[in-house]
Amino acid sequence: MLVIGVGNPLMSDDGVGQRLLEALAARATPHAQVEFLDAGTLGFMLLPHVEQCDALLALDAANVGGAPGEWRVVEGADFDEFVRQPRCSVHELGLHDLIDAARLTGALPARRALVGIQPERLGWGMVLSPAIEAALPAAVEAAASLLERWLAADRG
Repeated sequence: MLVIGVGNPLMSDDGVGQRLLEALAARATPHAQVEFLDAGTLGFMLLPHVEQCDALLALDAANVGGAPGEWRVVEGADFDEFVRQPRCSVHELGLHDLIDAARLTGALPARRALVGIQPERLGWGMVLSPAIEAALPAAVEAAASLLERWLAADRG
């Protein structure tokens, strides 16, 4: 399983993916099946990591269609549909491109999900807006629950 924190921590709320990743990794029991990776602003250099996993959990600032700080979990076919939407990501090269590349190489992870938080501001700054900061605990809990469900399914 691969957990990626996506974003640019120099662009205020765009750094929420890394903050989620840090918090999730800190509370997770070390597990050989789970790799935590700071993915930055994405790129095709991540493709080899994605090709080697059977489960991908992305943590990111995303246009979930709500108020700043609202978060959403999208999984499986809903994830595929969400990342195909124009402007779902706040990045130039987004999850859509990475997932399409994995699909083209025949290495699309069987399980894939996104925990996305609606950003408030994306300008220069290293501090998350208050709405995003307040959303972190619930979003981390949702990500941890999803990861635990996947691990439990693997244990069978």
